[in-house]
Amino acid sequence: MADDKLSALPPLHALRSFHAAARFGRFREAAAALGLSESAVSHQVRKLEDYLGVPLFERGGNAVCLTLAGQAYFEEIDPALSRIRRATEAVSGPCCRVSLTLTNSLATLWLIPRLAQLEAALPELNLQMTPSPRVLDLRREQIDLAIRYGKGHWPGTIAHHLFDEQAFPVCRPGFLGEDVELPAALEGRRIIVGVGYREEWREWAEAHGVLPPSLEGALGLDSSEQILAASAEGLGIAIGRRPLVDSWLEDGRLVAPFGSADESGCAYYLVYPADEELSVPARRVARWLVAISKGEAEAERLFPQPAIGRQAAASQARSSELKVGQPPSTP
Repeated sequence: MADDKLSALPPLHALRSFHAAARFGRFREAAAALGLSESAVSHQVRKLEDYLGVPLFERGGNAVCLTLAGQAYFEEIDPALSRIRRATEAVSGPCCRVSLTLTNSLATLWLIPRLAQLEAALPELNLQMTPSPRVLDLRREQIDLAIRYGKGHWPGTIAHHLFDEQAFPVCRPGFLGEDVELPAALEGRRIIVGVGYREEWREWAEAHGVLPPSLEGALGLDSSEQILAASAEGLGIAIGRRPLVDSWLEDGRLVAPFGSADESGCAYYLVYPADEELSVPARRVARWLVAISKGEAEAERLFPQPAIGRQAAASQARSSELKVGQPPSTP
């Protein structure tokens, strides 16, 4: 009887290959994720199809598409494999690698300057950043977390607000001289524009009830890093965006001559798949991101620390207090 029950389980290597191929939609990418050759993944999928007696994929070109039977099978085994992963973490401890995707500018100007804080707070974790200008499919790319820019609505995900964006003119100190009254202050000044969003000056001017500056002879640049660097060199006046411009303002490389409280209407959000529970390490990174952006109270509300974790932290704190505040005991 026991042998009959065991024989009803499909080959697990074949199951993993099918699961990866279904998530990625390509055998090549599934093979890379599993550390196998493409032919080995294809062989394992065929083995599972032979075992089940039904085709799971429609094969054509470089991509594969699930059949109706394959889709139904995937929807059943996907949560089961997630539960196996979580059960394994509970017994042996979680993998300490956490993947995070965000824009190149946010990585360079906001997160990397804070990585030392993360490493000090979570020294056992290995954060793998995937900077990209694209909105990546988190499940397909097997990425734990994302920080996305927009209005907070991405299908199939949970999004938690981190911080609003503010957009306002910035320039090198002294660039405008003594004349900082609008609209005269911008007349005859070279304007720096982001080539991906040339309407930013018009939107800012309309919000302030002034005519937008002329863009004739404007300097067009691609990235926030280029825009801020050019402005700091005195090449023109640009639209700076918080939080990306914060460090430039704090150290005095740039100033905001007309104020810095203009909301752009967009914000940055912490995002992860809605149908897949975060791993323990990913939850810890998510909690840290919320804590540095919104405060500890919001971090505890969204990602409460398990009771055992709070007890351990309290015990460690009491131990540290004893070591620091009391003389060593005599034998």
